[in-house]
Amino acid sequence: MGLGDMLGQLDQAISSLIGQWNGYSTAIVTAMVAIITYAIMTRVESDIHPMLLARQAQGSPVRNEGESPVYRGNSAPHGMPLNSGLNVKPAGAPKWSQGRDGDLRDVWRRVTSGAPAEEGRSGKGRILTVHGRENVRKSPVLSTLLVNTYLPRGGSKVAIYLPNSIELMATLFACSFYNLTAILIPFDQPEKSIVFMLQQSGADTVVSAPGAFPFGAVVASYPSLKQLIWVVDEGSSHMDWNEVPEGTGSKVNVSTWQDILNDSPVAAGTDLPSENDTQEPNDVIFFWVGKPGTVEEMVTFTQKNLVAAVSAQLTAVPTTHRFSPADLFLPAASLASSFPLALTLAALYYNATVAFNSVAGTSPDLALATSGVAPTVMVATPQTLLKTHAEASGKITNALSRAAHWVQTRSLVQNGAMPVASFLSQFNDSIRPEIGTTPGKLRLLYVAEGVNAETPALKESTISDLRVFTGARVIYALTAAKVAGSVAQTQFHDYRVSGDGPSHFGPPVSSVEVLLKDSGRHQTSEDGQTIEGQIVARGPAVAGPQGIADLGVLGRIREDNTLSYL
Repeated sequence: MGLGDMLGQLDQAISSLIGQWNGYSTAIVTAMVAIITYAIMTRVESDIHPMLLARQAQGSPVRNEGESPVYRGNSAPHGMPLNSGLNVKPAGAPKWSQGRDGDLRDVWRRVTSGAPAEEGRSGKGRILTVHGRENVRKSPVLSTLLVNTYLPRGGSKVAIYLPNSIELMATLFACSFYNLTAILIPFDQPEKSIVFMLQQSGADTVVSAPGAFPFGAVVASYPSLKQLIWVVDEGSSHMDWNEVPEGTGSKVNVSTWQDILNDSPVAAGTDLPSENDTQEPNDVIFFWVGKPGTVEEMVTFTQKNLVAAVSAQLTAVPTTHRFSPADLFLPAASLASSFPLALTLAALYYNATVAFNSVAGTSPDLALATSGVAPTVMVATPQTLLKTHAEASGKITNALSRAAHWVQTRSLVQNGAMPVASFLSQFNDSIRPEIGTTPGKLRLLYVAEGVNAETPALKESTISDLRVFTGARVIYALTAAKVAGSVAQTQFHDYRVSGDGPSHFGPPVSSVEVLLKDSGRHQTSEDGQTIEGQIVARGPAVAGPQGIADLGVLGRIREDNTLSYL
């Protein structure tokens, strides 16, 4: 066939096509062009490669009889030691040199000195105390440790019964510097529970707020108390708080926080023990509260347990998204729990600005807890987030807002990317919860569920909705009494929703490894298709001489090697 014949046939085909063209043809072609254009214009790259979510933990190549393989997160592979500390290096040490694990004293030194320039996070964070929307003040960092010159006179065990505050953190650090045992008592507890916790821990000193601590009942039931330090607010500082109430017959030495600061030398807060002090600081005691008002267990964490938990949080997010001096961190959950405390210590260590609000941890109202500040990172309770979710979901009442919510959810679940501002998304701006003085600034939200505690399990769909409503990534963690920080937590970029059931807890953090012991019919099958049993955690962040804890709850390892309840 010659070239002329080919051109003739082509001309005949084109003429035939044009001759048959009609309105339907125009509509079909227009629709195809529109679909292709929309797909190209709206295409987004996922925040993480899907393969990294398909296997989020590594199982050991061998396992013991009656147990599952031992699972570790990908950041702490088998053959390498679990993350045990802060890797603190002396000034001028080479980057490749091995640092020491450190303790809480090293966190405080980083607060006062700032991050080394070679770490790329130069600058010092601030510590803010929030009293309402209008009263936000910067707390003097060094002077908060002046109380350390007085605490050693009272005894050896200091119970801290305070809401989230700079005084709570300062007392905790002071105990670390002066070899005192700090006892963190959950705030707003019944009188009997407070007395029980003091008796169990053997506290001889209490730091508390007036009106919250049942002084008379404690003195009558617990004669071992030697010293009481009132943390008095400015409005009540003119009153005499040093007198012991009549009729108690107590020899307790009563003083106030402000009086101690006023009577101490100006340089007392800077005169701290040398960094070369090799003596390990005393332990920190926590109480695990299950049902409201019910103290289930007293747990003693060593300083090594705590810094292991802090280091795990520092490495749990990608390097570019870690805490920095540009962040404002707000603990909206009680610091008497190890998970919010570990996150707060991590924020301080990386020199983020940290805000303390006494409302946080006691109120389910997120707007009230964030009043006066604009947090970029926050830790909250499941109750608070469930209330926030219910309020925001109730505002989706029309077709436009439902369509906008569907598009944003699809971006998370199908595309694996956080939704961005668009024409359609503006119809949902009114339903966003008011978080802080600058809504939309929050970038990272932590929440944890406690083992055997009355904290409601969050569904995967609920967590996805919270990402849409807040515009922040949500990390969901599993916590346990004998594990400092968290046992496992979802990955930073994991936005998947596989159903409407309770969410998984992601892989184990880098300071913990997890295995499942066979329990009745819940076992690890020979082919490895079913991995169920009693959850056991072990590692540097686990309390006890062996570093092993049976969590007392059944779990399973999913196909993507994440941990979930059974």
